Amino acid sequence: MTTTAPPVKDRPGRPAGGDERLLHASPLRTLLGRPELGSVVGALAVFLFFSFVADSFLQLSSFGTVLYAASTIGIMAVPVALLMIGGEFDLSAGVMVTSSALVSSMFSFQMTANVWVGVLVSLLVTLAFGVFNGIMLTRTKLPSFIITLGTFLMLTGLNLGLTKLISGTVSTKSIGDMEGFPSARKLFASQLTLGGVELKVTILWWAGLVAVATWILLRTRFGNWIFAVGGNADAARAVGVPVLRTKIALYMGVAFCAWIAGQHLLFSFDVVQSGEGVGNELIYIIAAVIGGCLITGGYGSAIGSAVGAFIFGMTSKGIVYAEWDPDWFKFFLGAMLLLATLLNAWVRKRAEATR
Repeated sequence: MTTTAPPVKDRPGRPAGGDERLLHASPLRTLLGRPELGSVVGALAVFLFFSFVADSFLQLSSFGTVLYAASTIGIMAVPVALLMIGGEFDLSAGVMVTSSALVSSMFSFQMTANVWVGVLVSLLVTLAFGVFNGIMLTRTKLPSFIITLGTFLMLTGLNLGLTKLISGTVSTKSIGDMEGFPSARKLFASQLTLGGVELKVTILWWAGLVAVATWILLRTRFGNWIFAVGGNADAARAVGVPVLRTKIALYMGVAFCAWIAGQHLLFSFDVVQSGEGVGNELIYIIAAVIGGCLITGGYGSAIGSAVGAFIFGMTSKGIVYAEWDPDWFKFFLGAMLLLATLLNAWVRKRAEATR
């Protein structure tokens, strides 16, 4: 899906008024116009590859493991994809996940409160991080790369400094025996068995976020604003799109999903290491780019980000099942990024050629 239909000369069959959305699109044209087409082809290739080189890759238990690995990335790849469609980046997304977990854990432990109090406080604090990024971006007019890099460094320092100041170590105290922990773990870190496959609850969170984000992009006015802002912010502002509010809302979306991922991190292990999360922001961006999002904004989909995260999950676990040296993982991830970007560019050119 693109921001707006490009100018096209009149041609036979074009409806009066020139609105190209009223034209009947052929199935091939519709398929070529989907941002996630290249990533789907790439996912199929990765699946077939590891199916041949790793015997255990096709086992049902392996499928659950792959989905879990994909979901931990996919939960954050969804809002990052929406932000990229809106023309911006967030380099603080990785450490924000850890910050969310740390706030929830330390507030609950230090205040001797029900862990749900810490969870809610963490939600408010994490959303405040998103609002900070959005307001700083819109008020200073600095590139999002600079703004969120600054936030990344500040959060990295706060995570370590405050954790050592409050807990005396680089990790939080255990909250596993506190009131409310079992119910919170059930919501954020439980697992269920479906058809003999053990699935983590993060897979359900991931699927729900993809569905909501897809609905927003394709069926709501706000979705149109996201594409318009990413395509040309000045033109969008000229036709009445609230550019500033849209970008702040997108950063709040990243913060909200960071809160979900952070609570999963906390309630999976009941302690959090303050140095976790550094570098994950690049993985979220990679998943979005592999899924068809353009670096320049205005193009992409939530479904594509899910496919990109699934490719990540298959690769990270496929290397283990194939009994390869895991040091090669980053090499394969980089190769997939380049190939997916080239394939997405080719697909987009073919789609534009059929207009």
